[in-house]
Amino acid sequence: MTLINEPLPEKISPLDDADIARMQTSAATIDSHLASGRPVYGLTLGFGPLVTFEADSEDEQGNSLISHLGTAQGRPLDPEAGRLVVWLRLNSMRKGFSAVSPEFWQRLADLWNAGFTPAIPRDGTVSASGDLQPLAHAALAFAGHGEAWVRGEGGQWSLAPAREVLAGLGSEPLEWPVREALAFVNGTGVCLAVSLLNQRSAVRLVRAISSLTARLTDLLGGNPEHFEEGVGQARGQVGQLKVARWLRAELPAGHTREERRPLQEPYSLRCAPQVLGAVLDQLDMAGDVLTRESEGCTDNPLTYEGKVLHGGNFHAMPVGFASEQTGLALHSAAFLAERQLGVVLNPTTNGDLPIMLTPRAGRGAGLAGVQISATSFISRIRQLVTPASLTMLPTNGWNQDHVPMALNSANGVGEALELAWLTVGSLALATAQLAAITGRAGQATGVWAQLAEISPALEADRPMAIEVRRAAELLRSHADTLLTDGS
Repeated sequence: MTLINEPLPEKISPLDDADIARMQTSAATIDSHLASGRPVYGLTLGFGPLVTFEADSEDEQGNSLISHLGTAQGRPLDPEAGRLVVWLRLNSMRKGFSAVSPEFWQRLADLWNAGFTPAIPRDGTVSASGDLQPLAHAALAFAGHGEAWVRGEGGQWSLAPAREVLAGLGSEPLEWPVREALAFVNGTGVCLAVSLLNQRSAVRLVRAISSLTARLTDLLGGNPEHFEEGVGQARGQVGQLKVARWLRAELPAGHTREERRPLQEPYSLRCAPQVLGAVLDQLDMAGDVLTRESEGCTDNPLTYEGKVLHGGNFHAMPVGFASEQTGLALHSAAFLAERQLGVVLNPTTNGDLPIMLTPRAGRGAGLAGVQISATSFISRIRQLVTPASLTMLPTNGWNQDHVPMALNSANGVGEALELAWLTVGSLALATAQLAAITGRAGQATGVWAQLAEISPALEADRPMAIEVRRAAELLRSHADTLLTDGS
């Protein structure tokens, strides 16, 4: 299955001879085109709907491009996303389709290698001619405008004026030639970066919920027959088979159904392989699309086999749909976790254990507050993952009349994932309290012993918000370890 799981390298590799040759050939193609008197978008003509007007100065055009697009707003993307954005643009520009100067490319790469990380506002692009506004802010940071992220000795990130950060690295602000400016901002790098990180997080979410499902099945004495290989083989769905294998591997050896449990558990337990497997399959497809996008060139214009081609590779519809599919899939996984929480807290389905798993019913309310918050999380997730492609609006005069809103989608999915992980943390607390109330907490090992330390038995009600967050981080780390190890 596709899992975008490789961390960014600490250094981007320098251009090799083949890279330089491709980039020089691309630039020569543009020069030949210009010498023949043929128009080239952004070089001899204006931008967007101003393409009908001639442009006289390439130098002025570069500054004009990144300046007029400096209209993005909102809090900046996380530094991890900001670094990935620039890495993706550098990866695209070195492929030899964009007429980018190798010398200018190397200056950008050297600054990235030195840790320069633009602060990129997240709102204000329609992702149609690429993520113009956020990428312009990244370019402006390299030119000494706006802010950049700085990493302290303890690893914490803070914001500082970009000009000061550049000076601290011994660099003057860059002047953007129009060819390089156009290649940098005409791309899907921002929505792509956020979507890649979202897809990675969503896969970890599924792995974490799978672990919790196995733990709950063990503690409740549920029927392991639901996860048998034969069930998946009869259907033939890849994701279902994979999740069922995860579940079987995490159940104790010899686990059997306890007589007090029903032959067929509620769907949130019985159908976990089918639901989470379907989510994995969708994430796999989204990952394939995003991987292809990260390996391609999304500039305009571009050169190919001696031709200058004006096209629309910057239109982020592939990323937008992949992002939306990630969002719809993660909602289903998070909702499954919330429904499992409901099973554990209800005496009708938890085996006549106390409601809300409180040992002090009446005087205590147990996990009632935790469940109410989890319900709110799911409701908000549904708002956030509503497909942004359904909100398309034409803009930019007559020019951008079909726009994907891909970064709007990716930002919403990212926020939804934060709430989904809190839902996982909520379910994890219920798992810890179930182990405690059934006398199994002391037998716990590994991640479940760590969870018992985070959320010890409820002898009296207490605020649990911090426990939810800590449990979510524990399960996130656990899922990361399992996936890294291939288990």
